Amino acid sequence: MTTNKVKFRELKKEDWAEVTLIYKQGLETENASFQSEVSNWSNWNDEHIATCRIVAELNDKIIGWSALSPVSDRCIYGGVAEVSVYVASNNAGQKIGTELLNNLITESEENGIWTLQAGIFPENKASLRIHEKLNFRKVGYREKIGKLNGVWRDIVLLERRSKKMGID
Repeated sequence: MTTNKVKFRELKKEDWAEVTLIYKQGLETENASFQSEVSNWSNWNDEHIATCRIVAELNDKIIGWSALSPVSDRCIYGGVAEVSVYVASNNAGQKIGTELLNNLITESEENGIWTLQAGIFPENKASLRIHEKLNFRKVGYREKIGKLNGVWRDIVLLERRSKKMGID
């Protein structure tokens, strides 16, 4: 009996069409991002750190992705990044998000990132659970921080400090 195993690898430009479909599914939930449309590759590429981009594949099909965005262009924040993790809707509940985030944590530490942060809608319970499971801690709550489709939304702020980077 052959078991299908999820593989994790670097996200490449050639993956953008499949990544876009998953990203769009997340945006359609209205609980994944304040963005309402998917950027083109060029804009997305410019807005994300060149390293720490991962896709999850099953049977040669991308079923999830993760990446990091810089929180600021100021040099003192060079080791601080915001996480993005998206899983195809038909693969939800299979721990793909947890594995993607865990791989992203490992890769971020290998690339000198000492703090990961996330801003998650409180309604996105699955994402909150995944982050907390991987040692992100709640550090704040931003009430009515932005509008999505004309509705004010809150976010929960989470962060994870790398113990491997010597910052506890």
